[in-house]
Amino acid sequence: MFSFFKKKPSPPSVTPGDFAAAAAVQFPSVAAATTDVAASSPQRQSWLGKLKAGLGKTAAGIASVFGGSRIDEALFEDLESALLMADAGVSATTHLISELRRLAKDHKAETPEQLKALLVDALARLLQPLERSLVIGPEQPTVMMVAGVNGAGKTTTIGKLTHRLADQGATVLLAAADTFRAAAREQLTVWAERNTVEIVSQEGGDPAAVSYDAVCAGKARKKDVVLIDTAGRLPTQLHLMQELKKMQRVVAKAGVVSGLEHCPREVLLVIDGNTGQNALAQVRAFDDALGLTGLIITKLDGTAKGGVLAAIARERPIPVYFIGVGEKLEELETFNAREFAQALLQ
Repeated sequence: MFSFFKKKPSPPSVTPGDFAAAAAVQFPSVAAATTDVAASSPQRQSWLGKLKAGLGKTAAGIASVFGGSRIDEALFEDLESALLMADAGVSATTHLISELRRLAKDHKAETPEQLKALLVDALARLLQPLERSLVIGPEQPTVMMVAGVNGAGKTTTIGKLTHRLADQGATVLLAAADTFRAAAREQLTVWAERNTVEIVSQEGGDPAAVSYDAVCAGKARKKDVVLIDTAGRLPTQLHLMQELKKMQRVVAKAGVVSGLEHCPREVLLVIDGNTGQNALAQVRAFDDALGLTGLIITKLDGTAKGGVLAAIARERPIPVYFIGVGEKLEELETFNAREFAQALLQ
């Protein structure tokens, strides 16, 4: 298993073809790495500070509910409204309120502050199914398709993810399959140059053809990862969604030719954290069309309310591999349920 929590000591010398096996031996479990980094890494702590700042407005609104001196029905009603305002959605809000009432009774909570601590626990448990590490291997290459609507930060996120992979020693090949958007190929080329990785692109080429060539090239060049940038589109644009499904079928055919059993192994959706309940609609639509394996949430450093992750966890618990809080290469971090719950309810 490949972990993205921190830089590890240099491993014994291995050939590119041995990367997946070496990674499986070298990198620790998700739980161990999460605890270690959250407690000791200055970089992680700095990033958590930015996350808390990004979610600060929502956190303040929820915290105000617990400002009184007693637990009563009015508090639960105000909390329900605050969670709905935070984009948690009806299902997740109803679940959290019900769970909080049960916990308050079981733990004999007497003050709003104690109730708030129990809410952190309830939210962390709700978000727990979303916490999963991205695994590279066991096949080589691990092929990932990256989708998202226009403006979600998809290509920038691919650049950040490439940086994380390369920093951990993985060899990466980028595929500029977003041939619809002007300058998309040039933008991805810049990210390839900044991360010193190879790229497959065709000016004005068919996106499915670019994807096919990239998978075959990744296999021939013994790359660990092939990252395919797809064209941004709205899920309501049915003809474009059909084109995306066609790309997925072509990538699967390239996988067969290349001897890959799972291709693409990952289908990732990049979501703008500022889009609220619309993010849940995007998850539903892209999951129905492509069968998503993971999510990356971006732009949580702005006006994002953050509660939509609770809605996703309740209705479509697809793993959130990473969340982003800025434009810098390093500002993409692994998702941790308790950290996020604490940031949202600080």
